[in-house]
Amino acid sequence: MKIIVADKISPHGVQLLVDAGWEVKQPGATALGAELADADALIVRSATRVTDELLGQAPRLRIVGRAGVGVDNIDLEAATHRGILVVNTPGSSATSVAEHTLALMLAMARSVPQLNAAMHAGRWEKSGAAGAELRGKILGLVGLGRVGGEVARRARALEMRVLAHDPYLNAERAAEWGVELLPLADMLGQADYVSLHTALSPATEGLINQATLAQMKRGARLINTARGELVDEAALAEALGSGHLAGAGLDVFAIEPPGNSPLMALANVIATPHVAGSTAEAQEEVGVQIAQQIRDFLAEGVLRNAVNLPAISPEHYRRLRPYLELAERLASFVAQAAPFAVGRLRLACAGEPAELGTHLLRSAALAGALNAVLDERVNLVSAPARAAERGLIIEETTRPRQRGIADLVEITATPANGSRRSKFSAQGTVLYGTTPRVARLNDIAVESSLEGTLLLLGNRDVPGVIGEIGTLLGRQGMNIATFALGRREAVLGADALALIGLDGEVPSGILDLLHAIPNVIEARIIRLPALVAAPGLVAK
Repeated sequence: MKIIVADKISPHGVQLLVDAGWEVKQPGATALGAELADADALIVRSATRVTDELLGQAPRLRIVGRAGVGVDNIDLEAATHRGILVVNTPGSSATSVAEHTLALMLAMARSVPQLNAAMHAGRWEKSGAAGAELRGKILGLVGLGRVGGEVARRARALEMRVLAHDPYLNAERAAEWGVELLPLADMLGQADYVSLHTALSPATEGLINQATLAQMKRGARLINTARGELVDEAALAEALGSGHLAGAGLDVFAIEPPGNSPLMALANVIATPHVAGSTAEAQEEVGVQIAQQIRDFLAEGVLRNAVNLPAISPEHYRRLRPYLELAERLASFVAQAAPFAVGRLRLACAGEPAELGTHLLRSAALAGALNAVLDERVNLVSAPARAAERGLIIEETTRPRQRGIADLVEITATPANGSRRSKFSAQGTVLYGTTPRVARLNDIAVESSLEGTLLLLGNRDVPGVIGEIGTLLGRQGMNIATFALGRREAVLGADALALIGLDGEVPSGILDLLHAIPNVIEARIIRLPALVAAPGLVAK
């Protein structure tokens, strides 16, 4: 075996590979292509860009290991097309990020940066510099993944009460960690400190905005060591400037460096340059972890933390790929549309998806449901384990082809509390061989695409409701791209559903305005990624 280590990693990680009896090369950038000609594995960090052209110089390459979480420097589509696995090292910096989060909290509580600056300027500002203890304060965590869990453990050691909002973690599992789960608004209204530890997705982008900031208690503080795009920075600056929030500790920003961000002019903002995970220990851990993953895969076929699909036969992949996309998008739709915290999913397949096997479809559904909230993306390989960690249960069934839609995938969600009385279901199929579509919602026929920004409306089927909805959306500057409507029965006043595709940004407060329309029962915004052409896969 030959392993290329293109970027510097821990010497202990390199030694792990040498001890396995393999040839390990650490070439410079100019010699990288030549060394890849007979390489089995490639390890990179962020400096080396793994392009399609570079992969084309590595006909034997089986796996690319990213020593870190982000894979923006790796062409995943090209790797998948060539049957090359890509793995990363999620969680390797969880402790470092958690400790940085606590550092920002303590710095805000005791005004450390301000007092330090005064001392260096020759001022002895002891009077009026009294801080506050963290003991007895309430910490609210948005997301309770690896980093959130580490923060919770340390906060409890400081005798803080820890609350969390995480739709995909059941109350029993949270209780094992000493954390109380609450709806987002309830948690924000109680917390003295709110810390963000969730993934960036269409569902979480701008999660902290004017409306959610207003729900936070006056004098609270916000910490963000996750992703800058989770926060509406203009709204945060306004809340800090008005005194509604007492402070913010920020390691990440929507644009980095933040440049002319209004946050940089505020004295009650403590800012660091995206360094929460940058510790000597984290860098050591990430190098050793990626070397272990490469060694275990090459020696034993053990695969962990795969970012793309494992290699399968081209024909099987060609037939299954559209249904994988359908299952993932349907599950993401259901997770966002269900009016409860999802604790159980049921996957039902008929026709071709049932014939192809539900194992990967099951993983795709779990990935779709989990990726809306997790601080690290999961895929077909990692989704089952991550779901088990969080107490998310999935059942799967198949049935013969039937009249109507022959090739069918159905996702049904029930609440985390185990009640089977409440449920939300969506049926979908694949049109034209590639395009995933929803066909029924809660047993009401509503046919629509599964991409972009969608407005799901439940209403009573009476004259004038649809007109009022369209008028309201128009007044708010929102263009209706698609409009699908269905009803349970042809009776005046029966339950009806509308699924409306929207163009552009969704104004804050739109759901409140929609709920104010007579006979509108429910309104939810669902965000799904745009559809892209599926990559091919070549068997190795």
